[in-house]
Amino acid sequence: MLVHAPAKLNLCLFLGPRRRDGRHDLCSLFEPLALADQIELSEGARDEVLCPGIEGENLAARALEALRARGWDHPPLRLRIEKRIPVGAGLGGGSADAAMILRIAAGQVEDLPALAAEIGADVPSQLVPSLALVEGAGERVERLPDPPLHAVVLLPGGGGLSTAEVFAEADRLGLGRGGAELEGLAARLRRLAGDGASPLSYRELLANDLEPAARSLRPEIGVALDALRDSGAPVAALTGSGPTAFGLFGDLAAARDAATRIDRDDAIVCAAGRAP
Repeated sequence: MLVHAPAKLNLCLFLGPRRRDGRHDLCSLFEPLALADQIELSEGARDEVLCPGIEGENLAARALEALRARGWDHPPLRLRIEKRIPVGAGLGGGSADAAMILRIAAGQVEDLPALAAEIGADVPSQLVPSLALVEGAGERVERLPDPPLHAVVLLPGGGGLSTAEVFAEADRLGLGRGGAELEGLAARLRRLAGDGASPLSYRELLANDLEPAARSLRPEIGVALDALRDSGAPVAALTGSGPTAFGLFGDLAAARDAATRIDRDDAIVCAAGRAP
């Protein structure tokens, strides 16, 4: 069986106070992209997760181990992941793969959202890929109506920017907002996105508080953002902790025209607002 694990885009990301557990409170609006990893599932002699070309810990393997620890008795699975989402790019590829594994056990394992939060901050929001208001450290997920289909141009810039390093740099720079301001932003996003409007209609809220920290570590992010603005993108911002810059467009035709003008080998054009 072939399944898809869609990337997520942070349409905005507002940084709140650092918590006692070392993480930060956040307010973010996530949406799924048509860009997705492809995962081939089959039964095997033992659980096995293969991800050719990618080394290091795999969140999909951690998700499968976590399900077994909860007593999930599905026959052994062999997973082969074809990575299409750039790695370490702020697009949630590893979280998407882990969430897809957890979805297999829906109705068979209790409290999958809590288990997802143990695996990674972005995993709970990916259990049901859809537009969502995400708060806390990622564990509070409020589904919102799907917006009209739109499109993005992604400039991943090679990926590989450490999330932990970006947050540490944000702390060093003194970035962040108070809890009351964060709650106010969440209320505005809930009101504006809650009626199924296009994100282009509330573009004044589509910003990322982590951008200064990410640009401090990877100055070329600024070049990518300038290229997107020069191409005519109504919105140009950073997704997640970067380094992917994105431009938001009303449709795929406009996004493709912009990508042609930008003329970068790493440019990815895809639909946004719906999971594949």
